[in-house]
This record gives sequence, C-alpha cells and structure tokens, in this order.
Amino acid sequence: MSTKQRLRIAIQKSGRLYQSSLDLLAARGLIFLPNGRSLINPCANRPIDLLYLRDDDIPEYVERGIADLGIVGENVLAEKGRMLPIVSRLDFGICRLVIAAPQNSDIWRPQDLVGRRIATSYPKLLAAYLEKENVKACIVPISGSAEITPRLGLADAVCDIVQTGATLKAHDLVPLFTVMESQAVLVKSPTESTRKEEFLPLFTKVLL
Repeated sequence: MSTKQRLRIAIQKSGRLYQSSLDLLAARGLIFLPNGRSLINPCANRPIDLLYLRDDDIPEYVERGIADLGIVGENVLAEKGRMLPIVSRLDFGICRLVIAAPQNSDIWRPQDLVGRRIATSYPKLLAAYLEKENVKACIVPISGSAEITPRLGLADAVCDIVQTGATLKAHDLVPLFTVMESQAVLVKSPTESTRKEEFLPLFTKVLL
C-alpha cells in the first residue's frame, strides 16, 4: 500500500501527552512496536502511520493534511490560532493555563498586573486575557521553564500550564488567575481524505 493510502496520526514525540496518546491508540487495538529513533512508526496491524512531532507542530501538520488526525492540547491549538475540527475531547492531559506570582508578591487582582513583567510560552493567550481584563503589562516570551523567571529577576509573574501545582509550589509560586482550561483533543484535517473517513469511526465510536 502506498503511503498516500495510509492514515497518518500525529502525536507528541515526548511530553505529558505522549504515553496517554499511545495508551489511547492501544485501546483501539492498534499495535505500534518500538522503532528506535524514527519519527514515523508504521502500525503492525493496520495501514496507519504514527508521526512523532513536537506538540507545537502538530496543528500545522494536521491543518495542511500531512497528518489526517492529531492528538494535541487545546492550549496549543488556541495559542497557534488553529481552528481545526475537534473530533473529541479525550479526558486526559487535563490542565489549566494560569497566571502565578511569588507567595510574597503583592499581586492579588488582575489589575495588580499593570506595568508588571509576565514570562510565558503562551504570549497570544496571555495577551488576549490581559486585553479582556483591560490590563497593560509587559509580556516576556520564553520557550520554557517560566517558573524560574521571578527568582532570576526576569519577571514579576508567570503564565504557565499547571496540572497538580507541584512545580509552582516548588518555586514558591501561587496560581492566581485562570487564563483557560485545557485537555487533550483529537483533531482532524479539514482536507478531503478517503482514508480518514474510513478509519475515523475507529476513534469516535467510544470517544463520543
């Protein structure tokens, strides 16, 4: 079978959604054997290829039809501004995007953020929240490890993903305001695809 006839599913190659995504596919009867460092893993029992991608890249691959389906966090979709069709919410990877500040901070209300520096990997979502609250603050875009920025003097607060809150607590940060709720979602490409329509019931019959 040619690669064009094989369904392609994009998942995180590592990170908090990786194992749960594999477990979801295994529960659908799909067998993916260990394949070393390859980023394309063919299914052992169905004409399906698994693509291991950075979470930030999954929406792009799905939107362009390179991947027929993708498992990604709602927060990533929102930050990327991708309006992809959501097949189902998956009830894992549940988290919140929050604004947090040091325990000894004088930030208690959104208005207390006026003129403050906020470090984040989600500048678009943070900007939208600040605009909604009519708050003018300085957004400090970073690629990760936002929780250390107040201690290093780079920021007065952070806007970051929190699940259990343990990481924030370890850095003496307190979550104050929720920017958005998020969880893993199954999205599909908007492009026409016979292979996608053929296999989609495999992923929707239990999820919906």
